[in-house]
Amino acid sequence: MTQQIRNHKIRNIAIIAHVDHGKTTLVDAMFSQSGVFRKGQAVDERIMDNMDLERERGITIAAKNCAISWKDIKINIIDTPGHADFGGEVERALSMADGAILLVDASEGPLPQTRFVLQKALASGLQIIVVINKIDRKDAQIEHTLDAVYDLFIDLDATEEQLEFPTLYAVGKSGIAQETPEEAGRDLHILLDTILERIPGPTADPDTPLQMLVSDLGYSDYLGRLAIGKIVNGSARANDQLVCITDSGEHLPLKVSKLQVYEGMKFSPVSHADTGDIIVLSGIDDVKIGDTICTAQAPAALPRITVDAPTVSMKFTINNGPLSGKEGKYIQSARIRERLKKETLMNVAIQVEEGGDRDSVLVKGRGEFQLAILIETMRREGFEFCVGRPEVLMKYEGTRKLEPIEHLFVDCDERFMGIVTEKLSSRRGKMNTVVNHGTGRVRMEFSIPSRALIGFRDEFLTDTKGTGIMNSFLEGYGPFRGEFKSRFTGSIVSDRPGSAVAYAIFNLEPRGSLFITPGDPVYEGMVVGEHNRAQDINVNPCKEKKLTNIRASGKDDAVVLSPIRPITLEYAINFIREDELVEITPKSLRMRKVVLSAQKRRQQRTPTAESATP
Repeated sequence: MTQQIRNHKIRNIAIIAHVDHGKTTLVDAMFSQSGVFRKGQAVDERIMDNMDLERERGITIAAKNCAISWKDIKINIIDTPGHADFGGEVERALSMADGAILLVDASEGPLPQTRFVLQKALASGLQIIVVINKIDRKDAQIEHTLDAVYDLFIDLDATEEQLEFPTLYAVGKSGIAQETPEEAGRDLHILLDTILERIPGPTADPDTPLQMLVSDLGYSDYLGRLAIGKIVNGSARANDQLVCITDSGEHLPLKVSKLQVYEGMKFSPVSHADTGDIIVLSGIDDVKIGDTICTAQAPAALPRITVDAPTVSMKFTINNGPLSGKEGKYIQSARIRERLKKETLMNVAIQVEEGGDRDSVLVKGRGEFQLAILIETMRREGFEFCVGRPEVLMKYEGTRKLEPIEHLFVDCDERFMGIVTEKLSSRRGKMNTVVNHGTGRVRMEFSIPSRALIGFRDEFLTDTKGTGIMNSFLEGYGPFRGEFKSRFTGSIVSDRPGSAVAYAIFNLEPRGSLFITPGDPVYEGMVVGEHNRAQDINVNPCKEKKLTNIRASGKDDAVVLSPIRPITLEYAINFIREDELVEITPKSLRMRKVVLSAQKRRQQRTPTAESATP
């Protein structure tokens, strides 16, 4: 067996954390501590969250790389998403890491998404450093959190070596880390020193020529497609003649036009890069995530990045409604297909298949939140299209039907325990554990079908008056648990085109909740509200008050309308039924029936989707 050599000048480390546990803030502090920013330099907060959607939502969506230097050793930092829906980003990010920092909130402890990413890291054999963050919180439970972390490691079958993890305590927003909760920390030097001591440098076979696994893709207006990944064996030089081994085994010639590495958040050109460094190559257009780049003289493919199978699908189709093309820049099915195919190159967890007709495409992903982010991104790029309700992907073992099952964690006030349990039970959920610490809040764990959680989050927040916390991760596939109703209300549907009128809206308010305001354009088949009853209802939202030459002695009362609920993308895709679509444009979100004509819908009427005219 060949002796492996270790590169002690480099550390590759991923940062793992649940949403809002302070990961991006800690990276900002590491930048400042290592001298990436000069003293007094004006710097934005959360600089790693460089996508508009990341800044707006306060979450990490795409895994990103950066690098700092500490005591003449380069530390490549890989920022991983904290949401299980972006698991594909996690898997490709961990392929570049040799160790990981597990960041846990001192009050909330390890949550489901922490578990998901940590499970991947432990399976990859990474050395873990545990950092308990936000120890300055008034409700911090440091000892309890540390016990929960140990329980999590044991539950995930960590090795004896992985269980001997170092533990640090931090206040990320203040840039402080310390070895015990009691001492007063000053900066992050203890954390950076621990990384150098406990995270091993990358190893390689000295006799093997260059091998690099492509873990990420980028694009430059000057250099074209960029391939990003870790050098697993050998070294790379600018202007090398290399080959790219694709998933089909094809060898594509590649000349490195430019070799770059990370310095801070930016690229820095170099002439040479050693084993273990994360590099950026330009000079090839057909590269995909998972490809191997190696020498033409000794081509050998590395194991490809494997990701968990998708669990949810959504139908993307052209907007064929009356308002089509008025707000969007790209409306053709070919442009929508091309954009979705491009997404599969950048995101290994997304799959695109042909739909049932020439104008539709089936997109598969990890969850409806991941697909909602894709839809919002395309919307901001100027695309106009329609999407159907998310559907869970089933599996079959012979004649046995299996469905994805989630492990759901619920944290809510004691007084809401009854309604939450009742709602989840009606959706085929099974309660596993209940913990009541006597603080007025309870923690419950359920086993529940993934399809039961589609659209439940908004309902849950309403039931708990906005105070409940709900998180879940995919447990695996289990026997199909039977059908259940997810929506007990019908839709209020416009029966004609025109503009909404205040008089009509006012008289429709007793029928349910409206989504439109006076002056909004409507058309036949457009969903303008949620009906109080289970059946759909066709209405005329353009009806004006009849005028006569008879006047009352007083004057007519002014129409005062109730405020409408703002329609968000997540609400819309969770609200619609199987016979409805969400119309996505850069400026508007509308819900509509798949079949717009009221007459045709009446002919197709079923007991579950009844249509009536008031």
